[in-house]
Amino acid sequence: MAVEYADYLRLKELLALQGGVTGREADLASDELLFVVVHQVDELWFKLVLRELERVRDVLAQEFVNEEQIAPAAAGLRRVVKAFELASAHFALIETMSPRDFLDFRGKLAPASGFQSPQFREIEILLGLSEAARARVLAATGMRDPLGPRSDLSGWAREKVEARLRQGLTLERALSNWLYRTPIDGSRPADRDDERNVAAFVDSFLEKHRDEVAKVRDHARASGLLDPALDQQFEAEIADARRFLTEGPRERRRTRAAALFLELYRELPLLSWPREVLDLIVQLEQAFLVFRQRHARMVERMIGRRVGTGGSDGVRYLDETARDYRVFADLWEVRRILVRKDAKPAIGHADRYDYRPQA
Repeated sequence: MAVEYADYLRLKELLALQGGVTGREADLASDELLFVVVHQVDELWFKLVLRELERVRDVLAQEFVNEEQIAPAAAGLRRVVKAFELASAHFALIETMSPRDFLDFRGKLAPASGFQSPQFREIEILLGLSEAARARVLAATGMRDPLGPRSDLSGWAREKVEARLRQGLTLERALSNWLYRTPIDGSRPADRDDERNVAAFVDSFLEKHRDEVAKVRDHARASGLLDPALDQQFEAEIADARRFLTEGPRERRRTRAAALFLELYRELPLLSWPREVLDLIVQLEQAFLVFRQRHARMVERMIGRRVGTGGSDGVRYLDETARDYRVFADLWEVRRILVRKDAKPAIGHADRYDYRPQA
C-alpha cells in the first residue's frame, strides 16, 4: 500500500495538538494559537538539535576519528546552527501580537514557563554547560532551578533531564579529548618528546604574537594615539596569551595549543576540516547566545521587566544567561591571540598533514 503524505507526517495527530489548556482549539484566540504553534515548533527544532549534537559528540568521542567522518560532523553542526537561527526568527512572529493581546491569555500559562523546557535543559547539558555556571546565575537572580531536585514538575520532564545527566559525556568533553589527541607539528601525546615539542611550538608562537602586538603598539605610539592606559593593555594582551598557553594542567595546555595549531595552519589538507569543526562550534555557541538574547528582548517587549509566569526574574534571568553561559570559552580565546597568516611561525612537518586516502 502506498504511503500518503498525511500519514507519513502523522498530520492528523500533529494538527490536533494545539488545544492549549482546555485541549479545544476553538477556545484559543488567534494570538494564543500563534503562541502555542511557535513554541511547539521550537521544541521540534530542539529535538533535531539534540539528535545532531549526539551524533557529533559520538564521532569526536571515538579513540580514533577517521578523516572521512569529520565532514559529516561539520554538516551536523551546520544544521544545528541553522536550527537555532530559525528558532530565533520565530520571536518576530510572536511580536506580531501586541503586549495587551498577550496579556489576555498570559494568565493561563501560570505557573508554566519556558524555563521548564526539558529539551532546552538537555541541550545545555549535552553541550557541557557546567552546573556551577548555572548555579551562579540562579543565585544572582534569586531563582529556584525549575528542573532541579526539588522541582514539582511532572515526572516525565525530570526523568528526561536526569537521564541526560546520567549520560555524562558532553560535546565539550568529547571535543577537548579530540583536540588533546591532535598531532601538533607532527607530535602526538604518546610520543616521548611530545611535551617538549608542544612547548617549542608554543614558544615560537608567543614570540610571533609578541612581535605582532609590538607592531600595533608602535604604530599607535607613532600616530600619537597611545596613552599610558592603552600601553598597559598591550602588555596585558601579551601576558594573557602566555598565561593562556602555558599555565594549568598539561591536558588543558595541550588542548589549547591544538586549537591554536588548527587555526594557524588550516590550509593544510588534514587540518582544514578539523578547523571547520572548531569554527562551526563557535558559530553554534554564537547562535545559541543570539537565541537567548533575542528571547530576552522579545519578553521585555511583551511584558517589560515584570515577574515571569513561572515565578522567575524574567528578563533579568534571560540577560544573565546570555552574558554568562559560555561552554567553549577556550575557542573564543584563541581568536583573541591569533596572528596574521604571514606572521605565523614556520611549521616543521607540514608533509604529515597531507591527505593520503586508504589504499
